[in-house]
Amino acid sequence: MKRRKTVLAAFGFFFCLGTLMNVLFVPGFEPHQSSDAAEQRFFMATHSSRQDVSDDFAPGTASSAKSTGTAVLSELRLQIRRRLGEVLRYQTRVEDAAARPLERRRLMDLERASRDHYRAAERSEDSHARGTGARRRAAAGVPGVALGCRDLERASSVQFVGSGYTKAVYRAELDSNFSVALKSVDLNGHDMENCVKRYSSAEDCYRLASFKIIKEMTLMERLQHPNILKLYGYCHQDSNDIKDTVTAITELGSPLEMIQLLQTPWEERFRICLSLARLLHYLAHSPLGSLTLLDFRPRQFVLVDGELKVTDLDDASVEDTPCSASSPADCLLEFPARNFTLPCSHGYCQGINEKRNLYNAYRFFFTYLLPHSAPLALRPFLATIVNSTGELLWDTNETLTQLEKVLEMYRNGHYILNDTQIHKIKYKQVKNMPIPGDNYRCWPSYQHDKCMLSVYSVDEAIGVCESHAQCKAFIMTNQSTWTGHQLVLFKTGLSTMVPDKGKLIYIRMDS
Repeated sequence: MKRRKTVLAAFGFFFCLGTLMNVLFVPGFEPHQSSDAAEQRFFMATHSSRQDVSDDFAPGTASSAKSTGTAVLSELRLQIRRRLGEVLRYQTRVEDAAARPLERRRLMDLERASRDHYRAAERSEDSHARGTGARRRAAAGVPGVALGCRDLERASSVQFVGSGYTKAVYRAELDSNFSVALKSVDLNGHDMENCVKRYSSAEDCYRLASFKIIKEMTLMERLQHPNILKLYGYCHQDSNDIKDTVTAITELGSPLEMIQLLQTPWEERFRICLSLARLLHYLAHSPLGSLTLLDFRPRQFVLVDGELKVTDLDDASVEDTPCSASSPADCLLEFPARNFTLPCSHGYCQGINEKRNLYNAYRFFFTYLLPHSAPLALRPFLATIVNSTGELLWDTNETLTQLEKVLEMYRNGHYILNDTQIHKIKYKQVKNMPIPGDNYRCWPSYQHDKCMLSVYSVDEAIGVCESHAQCKAFIMTNQSTWTGHQLVLFKTGLSTMVPDKGKLIYIRMDS
């Protein structure tokens, strides 16, 4: 088995090296018509053929114009080769690169030597992908083989979700119980428009932009972690005016809305911060090395069943920052509000990728989501976490350790103050008689039109009810949160009590 892995790893290395050499010496492509706005949904289009534009300019074109155009396109192709080289570095960085063939054939096809070879390779790779893809999707909880172009043909209810500098994201239903996110190059986006204006080659500009998606797919497959979005598959196909378009098929999440998050219960906000700390700890010790998110903003993350997951990895980097001990400015970490100077060790800035991620987590997430409406006994611990990350006194190891300690305190009810005072008001327990009405609002609540909070015990629920002037009763539901706390519905009165089995109510005796 060990010998087989060694052979596969060696094969993958030379395979990728050959790919890079092919691209470096292949003739370039000439300009052709740019695509229209309808191609923004190219991944739903059927396969179509298009005549290649001739490499020769029309008779009568000035040689100076040809020389100028060639120089401009050479600059574009150089950028393409650099991005290809980056993808190949990520694919060959770990020992089992040969065991995961994602995009390796396609990287060779990007400079297709012949159409026949392209089609033959496609049939061969698709056959192999069905085996490896089945294992990947099984691990992701998705039944069947890896998702591909055929799955997109049967997609329904395709909806535009949003777009950024390079990519557009769509939501699609593959069946009544399974929805996915589709990521493709935004043909009307800032990246494509600027490139086409400068280089007049929509196909080459598309190729340059598509490498961001290919890089993201490569990283999604390499970096397996609960807080990184799952890759379900991908599709390569020809669109109306551009050959070999690429669409990534990923797990579907909900975009982060910071204003809404500030109105959610503290327990859910703490979960987001804990998820982020776990992610950053993994990125700091990933199989590829310490990885930093250069475009670190809330919009690069989504929520999947309450868990925070990073969805945008095209601007991630594992490159270390070189430095000289005689030049402290080499390790200057700059942010809008303040700067940090990190130590230079062995010719590189020590921990710069990790510290950049951590400070961004502080300024975009921790400072807003951790302290507000937290249990009183936990606030000193949370303040220490916020201040220490804001000053970069801790690394991801210590930050995660401290957040896990807070989780244990909260999960086991250690945040409840040791109050020996007996509750002044007695409560009567009534079974099987819920109260459908008599609701009031409180903040932050799990339901916007009712007062539903999570508690560790009945005693905590009694304390909450006594702190609310309008509370006359509360219902212990059979629902619980991710920490195991029970959800409780607080009521203003008893006017609508009706029989219902399984419900447990506590009524204030002074009501």
